[in-house]
Amino acid sequence: MAASFTAVGFLLEFSCFPKLNQRNYSSSWSSRRCVKMADSVEDRKNNFTLQNYQEANATKERRILAPEKEDRRSMIEMPKSSTENEILVPNSQIVPDSLAPLVCALEASAKQDAASFHFPGHNRGRAAPSSLVQLIGLRPFIHDLPELPELGNLFSPEGPILEAQKQAANVFGASDTWFLVGGTTCGIQAAIMATCSPGEYLILPRNSHISAISAMVLSGAIPKYMIPEYDCDWDIAAGVTPSQVEKAIEELKKDGQKVSAVFVTSPTYHGICSNLSEISRLCHHHGIPLIVDEAHGAHLGFHPHMPSSALQQGADLAVQSTHKVLCSLTQSSMLHMSGDIVDRERICRCLQTLQSTSPSYLLLASLDAARVQLSENQETIFNKAMDLAVETKNLVKCIPGISVLESSSFPNFPVIDPLRLTFGFRQLGLSGYEADEMLYEDQMVVCELVGTQSITLAINLGTCRKHILRLVSGLQHVSETSLSVEKVEKRVEHSVLEPFADINIGLNPREAFFARKRKVSIGESLGKICGELICPYPPGIPVIIPGEIITERALDYLQLVKGNISGASDPLLSSIIICDN
Repeated sequence: MAASFTAVGFLLEFSCFPKLNQRNYSSSWSSRRCVKMADSVEDRKNNFTLQNYQEANATKERRILAPEKEDRRSMIEMPKSSTENEILVPNSQIVPDSLAPLVCALEASAKQDAASFHFPGHNRGRAAPSSLVQLIGLRPFIHDLPELPELGNLFSPEGPILEAQKQAANVFGASDTWFLVGGTTCGIQAAIMATCSPGEYLILPRNSHISAISAMVLSGAIPKYMIPEYDCDWDIAAGVTPSQVEKAIEELKKDGQKVSAVFVTSPTYHGICSNLSEISRLCHHHGIPLIVDEAHGAHLGFHPHMPSSALQQGADLAVQSTHKVLCSLTQSSMLHMSGDIVDRERICRCLQTLQSTSPSYLLLASLDAARVQLSENQETIFNKAMDLAVETKNLVKCIPGISVLESSSFPNFPVIDPLRLTFGFRQLGLSGYEADEMLYEDQMVVCELVGTQSITLAINLGTCRKHILRLVSGLQHVSETSLSVEKVEKRVEHSVLEPFADINIGLNPREAFFARKRKVSIGESLGKICGELICPYPPGIPVIIPGEIITERALDYLQLVKGNISGASDPLLSSIIICDN
């Protein structure tokens, strides 16, 4: 079978030396070569070695998987173009251990003929569940190892983990980089906890991700919200402007309050970028650290036609979802620091509090692999993706009734990530949900984000031209079958409500989290203090936050997105939990 260019495939294609000195790592690990195990260990051969086991299971896998492949082809009738996917296959050449220290260490450790009496329970794949082996094969289990001495400890990094994080910091322009196995959520929580103490103020946009809200519960920080610019025709919120940041700082200082940090999301889920250069200048003028939720921007700064990254624009902390547009495994992220405004040791303590004490080394190694993949050809790696994004926009602009989100919709935010494409269907009398369903049924196109007025698609390193053509064909079908005067007129009369226009806070997030609560009908909730986080997901932007006064506008907006709600105790929203006060 051809190897696919996924993070797992990329990770496991690396070749390393067969044996590793288990107990002989130091901070200068990268200068060493993987060495053979001691002769005494070589002499203690078991009758059943890992190599025997791998060979036996490889034969078993071939017997199991081949028929399943035929069954799937007979059961699923795919569009013709999907049978010839363009999949990049990584080179099989040996990758030096100095280029991918953690990947190499994991591969070498997995190759040891070890008598394993440690976790996890599948014991290097020997007891792997057969149903999952049939799905993904045995190799992920063989490499699913715990914090063995030769692999290092995430909370006290040395050897391969330390070297991998150092090399990542160098590529992304950071003074320090931490690998995260709890996603960007964990990094945002750590960044806010490291800069904000109980009772201190955090300035942030009201359309921040739910992780920022949970971080305020954990840290005791008090929010000072900035209301983002909003376009009702698109039902999309943009970023925040430098003037909004400056106004928030001045208002709090006038009231004698301490501002501990400014938190900005850039780019947004829709790719809209804020002017971080000017915002960081303002923050540093007041001695305030700037934290950037850059979950959707790990790729920024790696192509001349892309926006600059948060660190390039002066941010002190930036948290990136390396798995979103780059190619690490889902749930793996990085936290980057620049400068010395933020206490490095406090970040380490916060991460130790928040992250699992049993991190997945597959996730950690995938971060190392994604960094290698990016650093090998930084100047050209996104050329194909950029070309496909431009081609897609030009083709879609020619389709009647479909709009393309561009910077002209948000004059205060002239920069949009070119790899994030948002298409609107208002002129066709369709919601984003209806268009998404038609696209899936016609061409099996799966979108990244679906909204009331639009769909958003992510172009990445794995996007191929044949899929672009399926997308365009599907959009043409949506247009042709929906051009109806009656539908258009009916839709034009409808106006989307701006969800963040009238925010009133009754309790701060931490107070609301620990307050006594009760459940009431949605009709009774109006004017009460919300006791739960009610959030359409994706994109993960809360409409009502614990501690906020429930307004009629918020309830009306929730009716528009009903059925796509996360966090509510009653997903149907016939009732809401409120705080007793």
